[in-house]
Amino acid sequence: MRPLLFADNGAYTLGLPRKGANPDREAQCHEAYLDLLRGCAAHTAEPDVMAVLCFLENDPLNHLRLPDDFDRSATVSFRVDGRLPADLPAVREYWARVNDPGADDGAVVMDCLVCGERGPVLRRLKGKIKGIPGGQMSGTAIISANESAYESYGLDASLISPICARCAEDMTVALNGLLADESSRLIVGNAAFVFWTREPQEWSFADLMSRPETDDVRRILASLYRPAGGHVDDNRFYAALLSASGGRAVVRDWIDTSLPQAQRNLARWFAGQRIVSAWGEEARPLGLYALAAAGERELRDVPPPTLRALVRCALLGQPLPPGVLYRAVQRTRADQRVSRPQAALMKLALVSRRWTAGHSSPDQEDTMTQLDNTNRTPPYLCGRLLAVLERAQALAIPGANATLVDRFYGTASTAPATVFGSLMQNAQAHLGKLRRDRPGSYHRLQGELEDILADLPAFPRTLSLDEQALFALGYYHQRAHSRAMARAAREAAAGPGKAEVEEEPDL
Repeated sequence: MRPLLFADNGAYTLGLPRKGANPDREAQCHEAYLDLLRGCAAHTAEPDVMAVLCFLENDPLNHLRLPDDFDRSATVSFRVDGRLPADLPAVREYWARVNDPGADDGAVVMDCLVCGERGPVLRRLKGKIKGIPGGQMSGTAIISANESAYESYGLDASLISPICARCAEDMTVALNGLLADESSRLIVGNAAFVFWTREPQEWSFADLMSRPETDDVRRILASLYRPAGGHVDDNRFYAALLSASGGRAVVRDWIDTSLPQAQRNLARWFAGQRIVSAWGEEARPLGLYALAAAGERELRDVPPPTLRALVRCALLGQPLPPGVLYRAVQRTRADQRVSRPQAALMKLALVSRRWTAGHSSPDQEDTMTQLDNTNRTPPYLCGRLLAVLERAQALAIPGANATLVDRFYGTASTAPATVFGSLMQNAQAHLGKLRRDRPGSYHRLQGELEDILADLPAFPRTLSLDEQALFALGYYHQRAHSRAMARAAREAAAGPGKAEVEEEPDL
């Protein structure tokens, strides 16, 4: 039993037994809390402390109107006429003395692993870490050895990782503060990333990755093109991935890099995912969760390793693993379409591989943002071809129940040679109808087909994973480009003069 002064759960502070807990032990916890409070009152003689003690010793539950759903594991604190007794200097001094392991004649003297100073260390850490997904409501211990299997060299409890009282309190307060603040925390499945820097700085990495604003991303993207000045910024950036296992906190990942490098990596992450909207316009940047969900039916289905890989890609510049690209490609095949988040994720997975090799320049970060007429690779051209054939069908047969993409995207994106021959043959009927009824649209589509087929003498028999991603990007780019051109033609026709304008088909 380790009661915490002026801030503990309902069992300790008010004597409220928690559901499923041993009533006798809960009563002992409450009595231990009262003993701690009595000691504080005797040592400080503070009226506010005595007021709280008097209240708790006189059957407080009869004076409180607690709701039926009151969380008995929640932290309970106290105010006296608006004042927090915990903030009183005398109370702080008393609590520091209680937590000073040196006050105990049997205190263990060791080197603190945090500050490096030799002195009394805590046998058991006083505070708990709260806010870790899946952790106990009362909090989790970041250092604990409560079974002999966890002990080593005769060290038990928290002595397996000795920390002095001052560092233990600083660590607990800091972690709880980071976990409680959305600007310094990212929930990653059943774990949480927390971020901090050695010196204060203006960027909130958690906000930028989870809720990116266009102006903020534009400013950080400018750092890719801004030459480094003579001043060396030695500020450091840190991140830790925390999860819970029962009553223990687990550090699953650790990031330590310079702040300028972390900012540059994050800028490159946004540049790597940059892609036009489905209508060919500049689009808002995508956050971590939107990208991660691109490979799944729903956000809740995202595996934690995917989120972790995206965070490490953003902060350390590590390439995304093949599994992330695989899930995105598989999702497009299942959906029979390519959404902007899927296209952005596939593009990011492809361009991030250049970063490790050091072959990426700022100009290369913007490749594959929109239709690239210089990309003459067969997979990319096949994707473009499918988009052109789809548009020909949509213009020739408006309102068709199912498009050729609905029926053939999966096969076309994996084994083009097995399906494109028949698709080209069927397209002749659509083109013939357009040549008769809409000659302007026919000539535009025919020109696009000739441009694509000029460098595509034969269709590939099969496509690798990377080539399937290029196919999807080619399809997405061509479709967005066609929509943008159709919109521009409509706007031009609204001015002086008239011209044949494509009606935007419902694709």
